[in-house]
Amino acid sequence: MKNANHGAIDNAQLVSIIERIEKLNEDTAAIAADIKEVYSEAKSAGYDPKYIRQMIRLRKLDPDELDEADELTKMYRDALGI
Repeated sequence: MKNANHGAIDNAQLVSIIERIEKLNEDTAAIAADIKEVYSEAKSAGYDPKYIRQMIRLRKLDPDELDEADELTKMYRDALGI
């Protein structure tokens, strides 16, 4: 996208944007490592990380979406005889 300078690049602004993105990527990697560590702690305490992930996904849903997911899961399990 061209700016008011008709194609000229504002070097300082570009460097600032790139540095901010790099910092956010570093932060993301650090947070991902922290999350992995918490899952490891949970596993060591006897919890199954797979089900913890599932509970986190479910907690993000609003109550109506959660009810619908429960109903669909039950319907599919019934159809499969599970």
